[in-house]
Amino acid sequence: MSWLKYLNFGFKKTFDMNKFLIVGIGNIGKEYDETRHNIGFKALDWICKELGGNFETKKLGDVSRTNYRGKTFILLKPSTYVNLSGKSVRYWLNKEKIKTQNLLVISDDLNLDFGTIRIRTKGSDGGHNGLKNISELLNTNHYNRLRFGIGGNFNKEKQSDYVLSKWSKEEKSKLITFESIFYQIICSYAISGIESTMNQFNK
Repeated sequence: MSWLKYLNFGFKKTFDMNKFLIVGIGNIGKEYDETRHNIGFKALDWICKELGGNFETKKLGDVSRTNYRGKTFILLKPSTYVNLSGKSVRYWLNKEKIKTQNLLVISDDLNLDFGTIRIRTKGSDGGHNGLKNISELLNTNHYNRLRFGIGGNFNKEKQSDYVLSKWSKEEKSKLITFESIFYQIICSYAISGIESTMNQFNK
């Protein structure tokens, strides 16, 4: 091996295939707590509690590092607001040396009935500005995403008001049942893979 080859090898980027970046999309600030657009944040809070972790404020987001059966989860709540989520996602993928295939993004979806879960390995942003920004900054739409239906019961010109509004009492009572489901999904994803997880939870 020539010295040039050795030099190139020495700086080769290596990835930890047992490490996963789980991103919840939402807006920072107490005024956004319990809003439909922040289901990603809420899901990560539930997952973090189940794994016995804690969030710490880091660069571009609140982060929790937890472990499960030999797998490492980096849970990320971007502090960039929804429309600029990609900046935080790209930074933490690079910092933690995580491949895009080990990325899972949790977001709300207006096009799905409340409580419907759809897991995909790729696709369009579906009008979600957070997913759009992530796709733009990663230069690909081939990354895993979990979309949680929040329904579309609003006038067309009121979309922004709807996603930033609070859950109804009925919705809040039903949301509790999803606490363990989000945890089961990310554990299945890490242990059994995305295809098996889609088959199990896309109902």
